[in-house]
Amino acid sequence: MERQVRALANRDTQIGLYLNVLPDCTSGPLPTIRLVAAPAAGKVVVKSAKAKATNYKACLALEVPAYVAFYKAPPEFLGDDALTIEVKYQGGRTEIQKITVKVSAPGGQQKI
Repeated sequence: MERQVRALANRDTQIGLYLNVLPDCTSGPLPTIRLVAAPAAGKVVVKSAKAKATNYKACLALEVPAYVAFYKAPPEFLGDDALTIEVKYQGGRTEIQKITVKVSAPGGQQKI
């Protein structure tokens, strides 16, 4: 799986949300997350969180534990950075996520 994320230099940007919702709307075991290829410039941090959702599959409302991955580029970095995350779910399913982060300067988008 490949995707792109836009980020501002020196700011935490969410690049992933990982949870495991069972058919009965409760949380299953959270996946394990491994940084396969680290970004060249920035850093990746994973934090524990609570994910709230409404109308998710058959679940009208739920709140489950989750992992949230953040990317942060150094203040002087501009351009593209890339990383690869491996997400392993209980039961053997594994996802490889290749993420390209397009980093711009804070305020850079507003220039005319």
